Amino acid sequence: MSTVPIDKSTSALAGILARNQDQLLSEWLKEMTGSTRRSDLMNEADLRSQCTQFLRLMNKALETAGANFQSSSWDGVREMLGDVSRTRAQQGFTPSETAMFVFSAKRAIFVQIRQACKDADSLAAETWAATELLDSMGLYTTEVYQKSREEVIRRQQEELLELSTPVVKLWDGILALPIIGTLDSARTQIVMESLLQAIVQTNSRVAIIDITGVPTVDTVVAQHLLKTVTAARLMGADCIISGVRPQIAQTIVHLGINLLDITTKATLSAAFKIALERTGFNLHQDLRKP
Repeated sequence: MSTVPIDKSTSALAGILARNQDQLLSEWLKEMTGSTRRSDLMNEADLRSQCTQFLRLMNKALETAGANFQSSSWDGVREMLGDVSRTRAQQGFTPSETAMFVFSAKRAIFVQIRQACKDADSLAAETWAATELLDSMGLYTTEVYQKSREEVIRRQQEELLELSTPVVKLWDGILALPIIGTLDSARTQIVMESLLQAIVQTNSRVAIIDITGVPTVDTVVAQHLLKTVTAARLMGADCIISGVRPQIAQTIVHLGINLLDITTKATLSAAFKIALERTGFNLHQDLRKP
């Protein structure tokens, strides 16, 4: 059975950690600055628990595989640091504050190394090994933190896209989809899915796509609108585009975009009136009924 070779320079560090863990923990907690501790985001008991677990896992990994942070023996440490980074990203810690969870332990560890080493050569070797190891772990927390923040931002962007394209039921059989902002491929897909789902759920016959909040309409935006209209028609709903301003009308003509088979109106109210007529509602006659 093969064994993982242990780096002799770090096997000594494992012994130092094991013999002085309580003192090391105490000095480490004192070393943490206010920005690192963030008592407004984490209580002292949780912080002490994280530090204790980190020292225990680090000592175990050192005894097994030395300072090779990429070794499978360090899986427990990486998993623990990953959890710390993701949690702190959600709690509101900054990347620097998260990385300082590891870096703030340097002084306390170096003090213990200096007391344990009897000559300059061993002191230099142990200090360098500990520095490389702690730097690797600190950088790892930053990488996990960054990935966690990117995932949070991605989810928030998706949620904002969904919220920015609401489908509103104006009347029985009539839906309105107000679009605000730029219409790109990713957003078109969300718009299309939301509209088609609403058409099915409400059994609507007419859908009004209002582009009053769309700043500009170019060839790409027009193609996205046409795709949405085509998809709605396949589901049995007719589409009306409202919010066509003079500037947009001139742009559409200039670009040679063909919207001849699509009903367009300048305002949402005008489009709504047409939609009522297409559903069989006589605006003047039906409102006079008792």
